[in-house]
Amino acid sequence: MSELAVRPSLIEVHDVEKVYDDGMIRALDGMDLTVASGEFVAITGPSGCGKSTLLHLLAALDRPTAGTIRVDGYDLNHLRRNNLFRREEIGLVFQLHNLLPRLSVLGNVQIAMAGSRRPHTERSAYARRLIGDVDLGDLADRRPPQLSGGERQRVAIARALANDPPILLADEPTGSLDSTSVEAVLGLFQRLRDERGMTIVLVTHDNVVAGVADRVVRMLDGKIAVDSVADFHDP
Repeated sequence: MSELAVRPSLIEVHDVEKVYDDGMIRALDGMDLTVASGEFVAITGPSGCGKSTLLHLLAALDRPTAGTIRVDGYDLNHLRRNNLFRREEIGLVFQLHNLLPRLSVLGNVQIAMAGSRRPHTERSAYARRLIGDVDLGDLADRRPPQLSGGERQRVAIARALANDPPILLADEPTGSLDSTSVEAVLGLFQRLRDERGMTIVLVTHDNVVAGVADRVVRMLDGKIAVDSVADFHDP
């Protein structure tokens, strides 16, 4: 039995459906997925298969039409304080980093702590530590327009870690990066799993990017078509 097999489940998705336009569009169709604590899972598949929809549901940015989702003990179908859940449980990274251009790198990371339990007196020092963790310590006072695409994405990851979430959700985080920046971002994700024990769910179209994960889940038509790295790479 693998080490991951004996770890507790942190994410449980059961028979989830998500439909739009009065049922005309079925983004998810009976989706089932379990992710263990500390597991790095890549979700892949063709455009329109439901990958991003699934990620949005896991982040409580939307609610399923049917089925149940539990994330770290929270029943997302009956969640009342979505913002509090996201602040404490979820780090979000998107392809478009959405940094504030007028704030410095330090300011962009520190602003994510607004409303958190971390004392104001500790926020600047902790933000600098996170910036150092993503190898950008020398750039803390620069603004996003002065950074490369890869550097901006690493700032976005540092910002996602600002409240020490147990789960990192990343939607196409390397889609607009060059190969060197992709390697840096993927290396950072692996370090977060290995050193912090973070649970990571990453959506990607890129099979090379997916290949660094512990497990690859390929979706098709709102369902899981293949689940496991070994099966995914079979011809």
